[in-house]
This record gives sequence, C-alpha cells and structure tokens, in this order.
Amino acid sequence: MDERVITAWHANAAPWTDAVRERRIASRRLVTDAAVVDAVLRHAPRTVLDLGCGEGWLARALAARGVRVTGVDVVPALVERARQGGGGTFHVASYEAIAAGAHDATLGAPFDVAVANFALIGHEAVDALLAAAPRLLVPGGTLVIQTLHPLVACGDAPYADGWRAGSWDGFGPEFREAPPWYFRTLATWVATLTAARLTLHALREPLHPETGRPASVILEACSAGPGRAAGLS
Repeated sequence: MDERVITAWHANAAPWTDAVRERRIASRRLVTDAAVVDAVLRHAPRTVLDLGCGEGWLARALAARGVRVTGVDVVPALVERARQGGGGTFHVASYEAIAAGAHDATLGAPFDVAVANFALIGHEAVDALLAAAPRLLVPGGTLVIQTLHPLVACGDAPYADGWRAGSWDGFGPEFREAPPWYFRTLATWVATLTAARLTLHALREPLHPETGRPASVILEACSAGPGRAAGLS
C-alpha cells in the first residue's frame, strides 16, 4: 500500500504544485498553512528538516523568516519544483532510506526541528521514519506533525487504524488516481511517538474559521534533552 501512495503522488505532482501555488485549497489558505508555520517558529529553530516537502512552499515560508531549511521528498518532480522555487536545499529521498540512515551526511542532520505537514499518510514507511526521528534531531529538538484530525477525517467509518481510500473531490479533473492513506487514531499517534522515544508536549487543534470544526491536528514531540518537560501544553 505504501508503494501505491508513492505511485499516486508521482502521477499528481504537476496538478498538486499548481493547486498549492495558486492557493486553491481553502482549508490551507484559511488556517492550516499558517498553523504549521506558527508551530515550527514557536521553537525558534535555526535549522529545519521538511519531511515530504512537496513543491517547497513551507521551506520558502520558513526561509523568509531566516530559517535554514532542508527539504526531502520521494517524488523527483516535486523536488525539482521545490528547487526552482528556492528557499532551501532539496533532496530526493524515501522515508525508508532516511530511516536507515542512508542520507544522514547529505541532509546535514541533526536539526533543531523536523516538520511533516500532511506528509505522513503511509503505514510501515511512516512508522520507520518516526522511529528514526530522534537521530535526525538535536538533543531537545522537536518533531512537528500536522495531519488530518482523526475525529473529523474518520467520517462514518469505524474509529480504528487502517487504510482508507483517497479522494480528489473538489480538486479538478486534472488530478488522477488519489493516493490511499493510513488512518490512525489519536491514541495510535501518541503511542507511535512514545515508541519512537519522543515525548509529546503539545497537541493543537486549529479550527476552521467557517465551520468551527478542527481543520487538522498538530502534534509537537521532543527528543531527549535539557529544558524539556513531559506532558502537554
């Protein structure tokens, strides 16, 4: 299934880039883009690793605020578009290869913050990446994850981990087959971070200004280091 996710993104790199750069996605325009930028900047990082960087919008947003950003994505077409847009250093790399340490020297780890913005939609590959996250961070560094809010994204399906069919509804006819995505409950997100030796210290639920419902959930977890207290803020 993880391979189907990657195949689908290969096929949709061009229309996705256009949708992001033309700011056609209302939830991103209204709330989630600003929410993830604020979550990262809250930690005053000098260096950031953008996991699943796509066409590079987040790297550009952070670079404009003086942050040095390295972006990685498994889709070469998206990485090329990110390079053209500037704002950071970008590399083609799979989560599995990053987890195995194959790109440590190239990426320049460790980083003050690693961020994954709606980019953790697979299963085994994501588990492997999260398990390796402490190695990618400086002591006391932070992993920031913005993802679909499980309670909202669950819909009418059972509230249980498992693969779900993707959809490009509302995105336009230029999009091809949508990637599947792996649904995780909030409890599973917390357990996965704990298993990766990360401490969850903040959970935020950005609200959509029109619906009043959570537009996403943001998880902030820190690696071992001084000055970090356990618990949620």
